[in-house]
Amino acid sequence: MAEEEIYARITEVSEKEKEVLFAKQNIVGVGTGHKIKESKDTGEPCITVFVSQKLDRALLRSEDIVPEEIAGFKTDVVEAGEIFAGPANSDTERISTKEELGIEVLRQRVRPAMGGFSVGHYRITAGTIATCVYDLRPFPGIPRRYYILSNNHVLANSNNARIGDPILQPGPYDGGRVPTDVIARLSRFVPIKFKTSTSAPLNYVDAAVAEGEFHNLSREIYWIGYVKQVKSNPRVGDIVEKTGRTTNFTTGKIIALNATVDVHYGGGRVARFARQIVTTAMSAGGDSGSLVCDIKEGAVGLLFAGSSTVTIINNILYVQALLGIRLHP
Repeated sequence: MAEEEIYARITEVSEKEKEVLFAKQNIVGVGTGHKIKESKDTGEPCITVFVSQKLDRALLRSEDIVPEEIAGFKTDVVEAGEIFAGPANSDTERISTKEELGIEVLRQRVRPAMGGFSVGHYRITAGTIATCVYDLRPFPGIPRRYYILSNNHVLANSNNARIGDPILQPGPYDGGRVPTDVIARLSRFVPIKFKTSTSAPLNYVDAAVAEGEFHNLSREIYWIGYVKQVKSNPRVGDIVEKTGRTTNFTTGKIIALNATVDVHYGGGRVARFARQIVTTAMSAGGDSGSLVCDIKEGAVGLLFAGSSTVTIINNILYVQALLGIRLHP
């Protein structure tokens, strides 16, 4: 079986078995990755199971043990911790803790606004500008509107916002104020569907756009440059990069694709996301909204969540399609 067929088959099995796996203790995600042995990537495709805490088998009930193989494919259990996306208006503690390390935060007011810098809905703390974009159609043609791209929980306050609400650059936590620092107005967002006691609806993106004036917006991403293409086929092991408000320029490695993960939004709210990209840790609170690229400036995805050991990214193809935007000609 060719490698691409193996990955496709593992994804199919993971989709079929995810409900059984999520019913086990500590499971926070399931995806397609590589088997890790003695801290080294073996290159062998497997079902990667992310857990909040990796426990000795002796401490687990038999029904909570992840089998070594599922449908003929090996499994690999990876400790990821609890995965958080915000909401951004409760990120203050996490942002402050990180900044005590002395990192130079991208909290400056910049015009034109560019990717990597602080931004936020007027009722949150702060997130990150991914880049600036325009409508998917008409193309080719003359764009009529221009937007800042970031997360729903950064620009739309985790669904708790109205179209036309002011967006500040820098974000409120970084000194942004109405009306002086209004850079754009909320234009559209993909609503986040939260889990209930009886259902776990699937989400694909945590994404929103805010319309601004052309002369105030730039497609440049600080320290990375301009998106040169949209990466449609990221692979496990690829090196990626981002510039974000809190941790600045960072790099990471993709460790799982087509992942389904449970993400905490504060206040007891949890949302389940499918078809996600998982990387090694490359972010902290306030980096939400960063555009993740490959090392050739190809857009890979929109950073929106993470833990101390992993970062979760929306596939950029879903972001473009669901928001009706274009990152690159």
